[in-house]
Amino acid sequence: MNRTATKTGHVMHRYISKMAGRGNNPSTVDIKDMLTVVIGGTVTIGILLSLTGFTETLWIMAPFGASCLLVFGAWQVPYSQPRNVIGGHLLSSAIGIAVHALFGYYAWTLALAVCVSLIVVMLTKTTHPPAAANPIIIIAGGYSWQYLVTPVLIGSVTIVIMGLIINNLRSNRAYPTYWH
Repeated sequence: MNRTATKTGHVMHRYISKMAGRGNNPSTVDIKDMLTVVIGGTVTIGILLSLTGFTETLWIMAPFGASCLLVFGAWQVPYSQPRNVIGGHLLSSAIGIAVHALFGYYAWTLALAVCVSLIVVMLTKTTHPPAAANPIIIIAGGYSWQYLVTPVLIGSVTIVIMGLIINNLRSNRAYPTYWH
């Protein structure tokens, strides 16, 4: 075997070995945390669904379920803070609406809107992973600027308000960790 093949084999082996996942799962399961997630998520999604049924206006979207998991289950991480929840949903949705308004619905516009959203939320420090799906939902659904208010703004603010109420009922939690 020549040196180039040996070197290439070594590089590939090193690269593949990174995927072995040698660490331990740091997650812990606590019954009180699970109950907080269940109660917080159920109440929050229930409120948004009730408003949808009562007003016949859409107050909910799929990423809100994942937002609830973060806000009630991982309340202390940056992605769960109010700035990230509200800002991430608003920015990614606005980008989705703008891309759709400018270019329409194509596979490339979905990819473009998601890519631009990811860059913008990272630059503005408003990263909220569930919000990365918003441009796809918006472009595929053909939603207009009204969608930015209902459900995006009102829904994300509702999640944060419920996070403030429910998380702070627990003596060992203080939500949010920061506002800025």
